[in-house]
Amino acid sequence: MSQSEARYTVRSLIVTAVVSIVGTILALEASGRIDHSDNKDHVPVGEFEAIHVTPDEPFRMSPKASELHAACENGYLAIAADVDPSFRGILVDYKNRGVRCRRPSPTAPAVPEQGAADE
Repeated sequence: MSQSEARYTVRSLIVTAVVSIVGTILALEASGRIDHSDNKDHVPVGEFEAIHVTPDEPFRMSPKASELHAACENGYLAIAADVDPSFRGILVDYKNRGVRCRRPSPTAPAVPEQGAADE
């Protein structure tokens, strides 16, 4: 294929692709096909990582504090935003199991009874 046979430049093809993607997103947004949920119940509060801490080894951590704080909620560790305390989420592991605030007693029942707290 010779240079004179090229009908479109690479720049025009890239511009056409970008314009078509932006146009598609705008058309979907205008028609209401893109759903923006206002329900805070199913929105992840954040992504967290555990750092293994040993007495011998120092660990690196940012000197700035995050805008989150932890609280104990029904025996499980909850993370809440400092700016909106009602925006709270329970910390779970990779299998979606809750992380407890305190170690369970070996003599205590495995699952607390629902009626026991009401008495």
